[in-house]
Amino acid sequence: MQIHDLPYPDPGLPDARSGPRFLLWLGRNQLGGQLKSLCWGLLHFLSVASLPYGVGFAVQAVVEGSGSRLALAGGLILLLGAALALGDTMLHRTAVTNWITAAARVQQLLARRTAALGAALTRRVAAGEVVAVSTGDVEKIGWFVEALSRFAAAALTVVVVCVGLVIYQPALGIVVAVGMPVLALAVLPLLPRATRRADQQREKAGRATELASDTVAGLRVLRGIGGEELFLDRYRRASQEVRSAAVRSARMWSLISAVQVLLPGLLLIAVVWYGIELARQGRITVGELVTVYSAVMILNYPLRHFEEIAMAYSFSRPSAQRAARVLSLERVTEPGGLRAAEAPAGDLYDPVTGLLAPAGRLTAVVCGDPDLAGRLADRLGGHPTEGDTGTGSGAGTGGGSGAGTGSGSDSRSGTGAGSASGSDSDSESDSGSGSGSGPGKPTTPVTALPSVLLGGVPLDELPLDTARTAVLVQDKDPVLLSGTLAELLDVPSSGSVRPEEALAAAQCADVLDALSQASLDDDPMNARITERGRSLSGGQRQRLALARSLVTDPEALVLDEPTSAVDSHTEARIAEGLRALRSGRTTVVLTSSPLLLDRADRVVLVHEGTVAAVGEHRELVLTEPRYRAVVTRETDEEAASAAPSRNAGTSLRAEPGIGDAGIEELTEIEETA
Repeated sequence: MQIHDLPYPDPGLPDARSGPRFLLWLGRNQLGGQLKSLCWGLLHFLSVASLPYGVGFAVQAVVEGSGSRLALAGGLILLLGAALALGDTMLHRTAVTNWITAAARVQQLLARRTAALGAALTRRVAAGEVVAVSTGDVEKIGWFVEALSRFAAAALTVVVVCVGLVIYQPALGIVVAVGMPVLALAVLPLLPRATRRADQQREKAGRATELASDTVAGLRVLRGIGGEELFLDRYRRASQEVRSAAVRSARMWSLISAVQVLLPGLLLIAVVWYGIELARQGRITVGELVTVYSAVMILNYPLRHFEEIAMAYSFSRPSAQRAARVLSLERVTEPGGLRAAEAPAGDLYDPVTGLLAPAGRLTAVVCGDPDLAGRLADRLGGHPTEGDTGTGSGAGTGGGSGAGTGSGSDSRSGTGAGSASGSDSDSESDSGSGSGSGPGKPTTPVTALPSVLLGGVPLDELPLDTARTAVLVQDKDPVLLSGTLAELLDVPSSGSVRPEEALAAAQCADVLDALSQASLDDDPMNARITERGRSLSGGQRQRLALARSLVTDPEALVLDEPTSAVDSHTEARIAEGLRALRSGRTTVVLTSSPLLLDRADRVVLVHEGTVAAVGEHRELVLTEPRYRAVVTRETDEEAASAAPSRNAGTSLRAEPGIGDAGIEELTEIEETA
């Protein structure tokens, strides 16, 4: 595989049982490139190691006064120089190719796994770890793959030179042959401690990076509450811990480097001292002494690659462990599915909670627990979560919602406008590894819950792309990637909804005005949106994300708190626009907003993981205390004090005019809330 042939048609199925196994698998799959690099490395190192023989041959020719032998020695040195230059050039070329192709393979594997897991990935692995794996860790893994062939060539060169010296000059060659293994293995006792210190440094650096990311992401909120100095002080302490750990790690590696300079020097002194004694006794010639001396000096060069491979493995092993942990995560169901790739249509039904969203209608779902609402939205995305069979809700054990669905990059991946929700369990197939750089988390036995049905078809039996096309989930914290507004709305869709219609339904007029001012040609569609939409307010980001979801026009659209960051007047207009644009399409909105609930065709209360009540908003407010407590934020004391008047109001509804007035008054209170 050459660089211009990237990406790989199929990066393969990795061995993700552990970091070393993953590195071994990667090396086997790079075998062709490794062999090329090994051959050029042997040419390079053997040319370097053979130079002392040419120099010694020339010195001996001068001593003997032989011009022909001196010319022959000069020609030999010239030939070795040309071979050295060619080998060095091609070694660098093939080694860098191995580095880049190995890194590209790992990145393709990570991208494939990320696309398969979807939003569940960031709930099973820390977001900072995912970023670290896909950036710095990939480079470290590539470094080890690139250094491996150089090390193999250097090791073979050392063996060949030692054998050659024993044959060329046995008396000195035996000294060199005995000393070289000692030099190569002398640093091994120091490597475990150096590795531990390097791991500690990376762990502290990861924590500092995560703290910095959290601080930057929440800077606006921190400024609002005056917490910048507190978080900055925390980062200063974390940064100093990283510095101290880096100094301790550098001390150990400098000791290893010093050992690799000191011991070859001692060996060289021993060879020179013994060689002079042999020369004085007439047992060796001056040229032979120069040859052995030069060979020992030259061997310091390939020996340096022993230190390099030790460092490369030390740094790449935890990186490979993190990559293997991500790659070992599995979906609850196979991405290929068990049915034909044909999107079903019909009612959306969750057998775990008993929630039914009739086809073509707007269904609002009220959950007292926001985390339960997020997990329910994930389940409705078509991929069953893993839940402990002992839990009452059966809604899974995962955390909150992921990074959002329908990002700009997702829109071109061919898997729908956003990542469909997958498993949200904390269980991992790689139970030995933990999140980030910390210790592993114990896993508990979990049981896969039954899948959501769309038109009677289990969505987990559909191919992943089909399921994500049929049901689109927009979670409560959607992500906007950088790019123009036109690129943001350029998502796979049915074509029935134009971007202008979606923007109008999401009430994005003020957003378009703001973007027009920032656009060079006054066209808001060409205006650039900064990363994660940081230049926009929370409500503006939420409305653009809603417009993006509406453009896709899926068979079933699931929205988790789509208007939590907008004012009540805008929310009322969004509710009308959503109802009109999604007419005849299945829409599920998880919300506790009275404005959205009042415009839904059907309202469902989910309490403790099961459907507790079904009806219309105004009916449930009067008849269902649990629903009223969630929607109106009514406390137990307020409910008890209001019970007599509410009962009286209910009885008065039988009289003409009084019931309508009571409902209108309640509606006013709800809308004000």
